Amino acid sequence: MAKHPKLGSNLKALRQRHGWKLSDVSHKTGVAVSTLSKVENDQMSLSYDKLLQISEGLGLSMAELVAEPEIPGHPLTRRSVNLQGDGLRQKTQNYDYLYLSTDITKKRMVPVLTRITTRSLDEFGPLIKHSGEEFLYVLEGTIEVHTEHYAPVRLEKGESIYIDSTMGHAYLAVSEADGLVLAVCSSAQPDFQSALIEMLDH
Repeated sequence: MAKHPKLGSNLKALRQRHGWKLSDVSHKTGVAVSTLSKVENDQMSLSYDKLLQISEGLGLSMAELVAEPEIPGHPLTRRSVNLQGDGLRQKTQNYDYLYLSTDITKKRMVPVLTRITTRSLDEFGPLIKHSGEEFLYVLEGTIEVHTEHYAPVRLEKGESIYIDSTMGHAYLAVSEADGLVLAVCSSAQPDFQSALIEMLDH
């Protein structure tokens, strides 16, 4: 489960702004009234699938749903602190992602703590490509970076790589343990974080 400190208050504020009852939100999203009530009162967190269900039902991006509300007239001086357990978790076929600083919207850098579990290209499938660039720093294990136009490179703990993300790429774990990396993806694409989450959910 992911921890979303702002989700409950944001959901309640959104509901009150539109004059919706909990039953109205439940009807729009398909999420039970009891679940929505617990979320608003910070009594439970939600899985990625449930968050996506709510955001799609209300016509919002994932980032908007968990963002710190903007205060009109205040200068844009943003800060995001990630404590133990914070973040939006997303598990896919090849990676276990933990998106960090999800309370900041419209950011051009998306920090992601990524556990790499796949160990062969056959298992991985087609190389991934998306807009922007990314920097990868290995925290645990040994990984192998495969890219469209370069020979594979092996990276140990403490080593890093910077690539053009529009080039097909894949990260594989080649040590006995899974690889753990900190990736920072950047792009000028609007709402890049939500686009990245949706694109990588496969």
